[in-house]
Amino acid sequence: MLDLWRNQSGNLFLWVPFLMAFGAGLYFNLGTEPNIILCAIFGFVAIILCWLQTNVLVRAVSLFVFGFCYAAVFTFIINTPQIPHGLHGLDIPATVEHIDYTNNKTRLYLNINADDINAGVGRAIVRVSAKADITPPDIGDEIRAQIGLFRPDGPDAPESFDYARWAYFNGLTATGYINSYDTTTNANDGGIAVLRNNIHNRAKSFLADTLVLGYKNAIPKSDGEIWTATGVGHVWSISGFHITLVSAWLFTIFYFIFRLIAPITRRVPARIPALICAWIGLLFYLFLSGCDVATVRAFLMATLVFMAFIFGRNAISMRNVCVAFCIIFLMNPHYVMQPGFQLSFAAIFGLVWLWNGINPKMPKNKILKTIYAAILTSLVATVFTAPFVIAHFYSIPVYSLIGNLILLPIFSVAIMPLVIIGIITALFGWNYPLNIAESIYDATYIVAEHIAHLPMATINMPHIANIALCWTIIGILCVMFIKPIRIKINYIVGAICIAIGIFIVIYTPKPVFYATNDHELVAFVGQDGNLEFSKSRASNHYFTFDTWKQINGQPTQTPNRRRKHTDGIWIYETQNFTLAYIQKFVPLMKNIEKLCDDKDIDYIVSYFDVDAPKCNHKILRGGFVIYGSGRVQYVHHNRPWHNPRE
Repeated sequence: MLDLWRNQSGNLFLWVPFLMAFGAGLYFNLGTEPNIILCAIFGFVAIILCWLQTNVLVRAVSLFVFGFCYAAVFTFIINTPQIPHGLHGLDIPATVEHIDYTNNKTRLYLNINADDINAGVGRAIVRVSAKADITPPDIGDEIRAQIGLFRPDGPDAPESFDYARWAYFNGLTATGYINSYDTTTNANDGGIAVLRNNIHNRAKSFLADTLVLGYKNAIPKSDGEIWTATGVGHVWSISGFHITLVSAWLFTIFYFIFRLIAPITRRVPARIPALICAWIGLLFYLFLSGCDVATVRAFLMATLVFMAFIFGRNAISMRNVCVAFCIIFLMNPHYVMQPGFQLSFAAIFGLVWLWNGINPKMPKNKILKTIYAAILTSLVATVFTAPFVIAHFYSIPVYSLIGNLILLPIFSVAIMPLVIIGIITALFGWNYPLNIAESIYDATYIVAEHIAHLPMATINMPHIANIALCWTIIGILCVMFIKPIRIKINYIVGAICIAIGIFIVIYTPKPVFYATNDHELVAFVGQDGNLEFSKSRASNHYFTFDTWKQINGQPTQTPNRRRKHTDGIWIYETQNFTLAYIQKFVPLMKNIEKLCDDKDIDYIVSYFDVDAPKCNHKILRGGFVIYGSGRVQYVHHNRPWHNPRE
């Protein structure tokens, strides 16, 4: 055992980013906010202990504590402005910070004075949707806008997606709509924003918008569902796939250019100035694409690889991936909670482990070697990202391996190069390359449709509790990072941890009753196991229907079935509890005393606030779910990203 422990010394650094990430994850999932002063003190002490030559276990605990405290302090420092409630009929000055073009509407990101929307001091970013008949302004324009705003919603169930938290850590104060605007000052004549405007306006291509400018929603929603079902939906988010292609093209071009310049190549290898020029080109592509977190992650990885090539070090290694992980974590610790971050790093870790750790034997035939490498790459990336795909999207594409093998090469060798060439020629009024790219896209989409419509193309998966996902991640890390001596102890420990995660998923019960924070919408699990709602539509809880369906394990495309009530009261009886839900004021006033006195009623849920001292123990408030056993689990809405600070 001692020899096994000594054998791990070279891999101990690889655990650093994950210990910090687990600490931050614990903070983001707390029910209450910890004391910020204590967090600052403990975080500082943790840094000192990590720096000193202390025991490995002490360092590990210190890294976990640092991740927790850093997330808490970071949350306090950024203090994203928040509005206290929905605001309508606003007429305020704003600067267009960013535009997200979609196939049916335009989303404008406006930089406004926080005090104008009662959100405190400083500047605030709000996202407003414009109707199709409103011609969008240019990025950088100063406008006078007539808008309405809504607060970002919190989670709809325990451990479900918290949009309010996502918005807070991405600097978004509110979402809403824009009725009209007047331009007061046009954008400056220079800068990356103006170039993005020109490319969009001249190219008029959703392929250019998505693959170059980084507008994720430019493709039609129906198309996006097909690409996701085939496992290649990641091509519409600029990340490692795009950075790899662009860096390879740039390096090849500059390499052959510098090979022709003898005064340079006689002093340094041509690859060094070619790498430097390719990196500058990648930096330009990063800003042109909008600097999304997935793009930043891929750019950092490319930077580390370029530096390794320049200084003659191992370019692709677990250590480099962990360094990139730590840098992005320090930029914003909440990134570790976001699907794009998790999927990107899961795929990267899996591929580095495959080609650097396993180093599989390859066929000697070049064609077979290429096919075999492509299959292994797609298979490992699919396996390593599967837990996160299931956890965030409650489904998994069965034919993603086939989709990646057939469709990705078409994007790599045809669509992507034509789009890159097309945006350059479009600036001079020639859109022919983009037209060809769209024709190839249409043909490729037909193939994707056939794959997506194969039997069992997408399988609905159960909700994965956070603790189960943690065990699964630990199991994968053990497989990658533990260095065995004779017995493959890494696979044994990894399999045990993953099995624990699967066991938790299987034996975690599903709720039988759901309620939003304002009790406007509730859902009951019917006798057939499907959900029945108090409303078939609720504008304030548009995405709640799908979230609850996913947790309940039913397809989101099914109609929102409405449960009938009796005289304005829903009575829900189960083996272990009986619940009464009231949505209207008159039925509440007529029946509250009777319901309080009824010993068969265990819980009372009302859309209106109820003050009944005799039966306060029955009245449930806030957002919550109830399990078949009668246990109530509340949804936390009292963190800094849920409520404006005083």
